Amino acid sequence: MKINHPILIQGGMGIAVSDWKLARTVSLTGQLGIVSGTAINSVLVRRLQDGDLDGNTRRALKAFPAQTIAQKIIDTFFIEGGRPKGQPYKRALMYNVVSPVALLQQTVAACFVEVWLAKEGHCGVVGVNLLEKIHLPNLACLYGAMLADTDYVIMGAGIPREIPGVLDLLAENKKASLKVPVAGGEDALTYFDPQVVMEGMELKPLKRPYFFPIVSSATLALNLKKKSTGRVDGFIVEGPLAGGHNAPPRGQMQLNERGEPIYGVRDQVDLADMAALELPFWMAGDYATPDKMKAVRDQGAHGIQVGTLFAFSEESGVDRTLRLDAIKTILNTNPPDGGWIFTDPRSSPTGFPFKAARLPGSISEKANYLNRKRICDLGYLRHTYKKPDGTLGQRCPAEPVADYIKKGGLEEDTVGRKCLCNALMADIGMAQIQADGTPEIHLLTAGDDLNNIGRLVKQGQGTYGATDVIGYLLGPEVAKTKLPRTREEMTSL
Repeated sequence: MKINHPILIQGGMGIAVSDWKLARTVSLTGQLGIVSGTAINSVLVRRLQDGDLDGNTRRALKAFPAQTIAQKIIDTFFIEGGRPKGQPYKRALMYNVVSPVALLQQTVAACFVEVWLAKEGHCGVVGVNLLEKIHLPNLACLYGAMLADTDYVIMGAGIPREIPGVLDLLAENKKASLKVPVAGGEDALTYFDPQVVMEGMELKPLKRPYFFPIVSSATLALNLKKKSTGRVDGFIVEGPLAGGHNAPPRGQMQLNERGEPIYGVRDQVDLADMAALELPFWMAGDYATPDKMKAVRDQGAHGIQVGTLFAFSEESGVDRTLRLDAIKTILNTNPPDGGWIFTDPRSSPTGFPFKAARLPGSISEKANYLNRKRICDLGYLRHTYKKPDGTLGQRCPAEPVADYIKKGGLEEDTVGRKCLCNALMADIGMAQIQADGTPEIHLLTAGDDLNNIGRLVKQGQGTYGATDVIGYLLGPEVAKTKLPRTREEMTSL
C-alpha cells in the first residue's frame, strides 16, 4: 500500500534546536515536523530549573501515563520562578551500559513531553530524531516518543540496523536491547524493559512508527533494507553539505588547504540507485530551493529534508539573541575566507566530521577555547571501553587529557576535540555555569545553506518564520494550511 508521506521533512537538529515548537509549526502545515531526542533529558531538567515559566513542560508531564514518575521529576528539578542568575544547573545523571532506573524514567518522560507538545491539538505527523552513535539513551528515548504516539523515527550518525526490531518490541512493551561497541573488548548489550522502568503502569500496545535511517550511499541503504532486524520504511540521503555530523569521506581521509575533509565522486549518491530500492527517499544537504527540490523529485526522490533554514527561523530552539545576531552578521558582514561554514574533522568526540558556523563569539572563532578547563559532565558522546579488570568504563576524547590517558585512551585522540555536549546546550540558552563561574561557549552548527539565508529574511525585520521556509519551498498556500485533519487526508501536497 502506498503511503502518502509528506514531501518536506524538517531536520531533527540537536540539542533542542528542533524543539516541539518548531516541529509543531511544521506539522500544522501538513509536513513532517521532527523533534530532536539528543540530550533530551538534560533539556527537560534544565527547563524545570529555569522555572518552566510558560508551564508547558509541567502541563505535558501531567499527561504522562505514569504520574508517580512525573511528580518525582518535578519534585527533584523544578524551581519556582527559576534558578538565581549565575547558579549552575543541577545535572542529570550520566548514562552507562546499565543506567539507573531514575535516569531512564527521566529520559522516557523527556521524550514523551517533547513529542506530546509537538502533536498537541492537531492531526499532523511528528517524528523524533536520534543519533545512532549515542547508544545508551536511545531505547528509553524511543519508548518515550512512542508513548506520545510519534509517527516517525529518524536516525543517523551510524548504521542503525537494530532499530526496526527494537521498535517492534517496544510497540508490544517487550524488553529490548542494543549493542554497545566496546573499545578493547566484545560488544556489550544495554537493555530497556518497560515493565521495570514504568513501575507497574498498565502497559497498552503502542503504535509502531515509520523508520527512516539517514544514509550517505545507496549501498548502505540496500544493506539496511536487507539486513535490518525489521521493516525499514524509507531513507534520508544526507550529503556532506548538511549541517551537524557528516559521514566521513569514503577511502582515506584527505584534507584541503583549509583543513576540511575532501569529498569526491565516490561520495556522491546516484539517485537512480536509490529509486531502484523501491522505498521513498528524501535528499538532505543544501537542497533547500524550489529548483533543487524539483530536480531531485524528477529523479525519483519523494522530497527533501531541510535543516539549516529552519534552524534560524523564529520557532527554532536556538537562543533568540544568538540567532538574531547570527542572521545580522551573515547579512551585513563579508564571510570569512571559505564561507561561513567550516567542516571540522577533529572537533567531535564521535570521530565524524562536524560542521561549525564561523560566527563571532562561538567556539569555532574563539582562540581562547583552548584555555577552557576540559570537563566531561554531560557525557553523551562518551565511548565504552574495557578496563584491565574486565569491567566496562566510559571515556570521552574531549575530557581532561590526563583522565582519558589514564583510562587507556591515546593522547592523539584528544587533539582538537571539543565538548559538543556543553556547547550545544549553550546554543539553546542553557549554558552551564562551571566551577570557575564562567558559562560554557556556544557552537552553532549549520549546513552550507547558511550562506544563502538572506533569501528568507523579511525586509526590515531581520528574521523569518518556519512557515516562510515552507512557503518558499512549497508555495504560500501550503504554508497557510491549518490542521487538524485525519491521517487519511494527509496527502502529498
